[in-house]
Amino acid sequence: MHVRSAIVGLCHINLLPKLLGSSCESEKPLLRSTSNSTALIELYVSESIMNAIVRTEKLGFFALMLIFGLYSADLPFSSAATIFSVLNYGAKADGKTDDSKAFSAAWKAACSATTQNPTVVVPSNRNFLVYPLSFNGPCKSSKISFQLIGTISSPSSPSVWSGRDRSKWLTFNGVTGLLITGTGTIDSHGSGWWGQSCRDHPNLKGCTSSAPTALSLISCKQSTISGIYFVNSAQVHLVIYQSNDILIKNMHITAPQNSPNTDGIHIEASQNVLVNNSVIATGDDCVSIGDITSNINVSFVNCGPGHGVSVGSLGKNGNSVKVENIHVKKVNFKGTTNGARIKTWQVGLGYAQKISFEHITLKSVQNPIYIDQNYCDIKGSRGNCGQKSTGVKISQVTYNDIVGTSSTYVAINLNCSKSVACTGITLSSIQIKSDKSGQQVISKCTNAHGTNSGVVQPKSCLQS
Repeated sequence: MHVRSAIVGLCHINLLPKLLGSSCESEKPLLRSTSNSTALIELYVSESIMNAIVRTEKLGFFALMLIFGLYSADLPFSSAATIFSVLNYGAKADGKTDDSKAFSAAWKAACSATTQNPTVVVPSNRNFLVYPLSFNGPCKSSKISFQLIGTISSPSSPSVWSGRDRSKWLTFNGVTGLLITGTGTIDSHGSGWWGQSCRDHPNLKGCTSSAPTALSLISCKQSTISGIYFVNSAQVHLVIYQSNDILIKNMHITAPQNSPNTDGIHIEASQNVLVNNSVIATGDDCVSIGDITSNINVSFVNCGPGHGVSVGSLGKNGNSVKVENIHVKKVNFKGTTNGARIKTWQVGLGYAQKISFEHITLKSVQNPIYIDQNYCDIKGSRGNCGQKSTGVKISQVTYNDIVGTSSTYVAINLNCSKSVACTGITLSSIQIKSDKSGQQVISKCTNAHGTNSGVVQPKSCLQS
């Protein structure tokens, strides 16, 4: 019976046909179960699968585990007793009916389960409409999985958020050992929000400055999100906030180039976060790193279109910034407005230090290497700011092995504060040329101090 239960689990997440080459839908009942919901589950399988089950039972339960393990290292093994399909909790999966209650019920059942690695499953080839929802911890198991194989769709109308927190759509809060995995899609249908953005439509009556983040991990620990496709978020696609030991990998995040504030990934008030092997093409930063962050590593990312990888903006409200040990390497920028950027508000305090950008390639990037320590906002527009005595201290920043093309005349722009200058800047092995034949590029520095190593082209403007 254990093997048969496991087969039921594999059918629920649509893996059995891939493993055994046959359908789960036929004429022979395999198992009736009520273990995961009040609804009766009846599974029918083909003759070939029944034969496979008999063969597997003779080999033993561990043979089935081996087959499953070989198929996918990312998807955790779960028996039927630990799988919580949203379909078993009443989800209609028609893309029209609100399935929020089913998702909430499946999560609560999984989170309260005492079995090892309970798994919420969102099945393939189905579209689930989900209203704003929070999946809360802590959970009883030390590890819990959320397998997204189908599509989760947001309501398209901003009016759904009336009376709700407009900054969030899907949230995991206070969960330890969370694994969000699969090849499914989170589709935010964000165009309704973009059309009323205050940034793009400042004179529009009732314009909105806040819009929902597609997915937020808040106060989570030792968690992973892998393989998910994000499409057209109303604002930021993925936020990591007040969380520690987070792995983000194999992501695909897309939104139109002109969509406002649609950052791919934003990390804030978090430590020990790794972003790896992802493709991000949006209307804002591919990855942005906010305040109170340390030990952040971004690597093997294709970025563009978008605004590049940004440390900041920091210190907007005059707060004391604490950012350090930020490392960005092996990132490809294509057609972005910025490449490696650090931006801090004039009114900010504190520090941003021990930051590196290494092994970077550029293709037609507007501001390949950019520090703006004089970020400000005057009557809704940026720039042209007068000097202030305050500023975030930027130091120990390394730019190493950065090659490619700039679409503007100033390829290296280090605009630092007169009051709190940038120090300890290192330029090493920099080769940036114009993307226009016969044109040159230059470096421009203001109050930027540091050293050069190897070839630096355009010629460095750092002060010693």
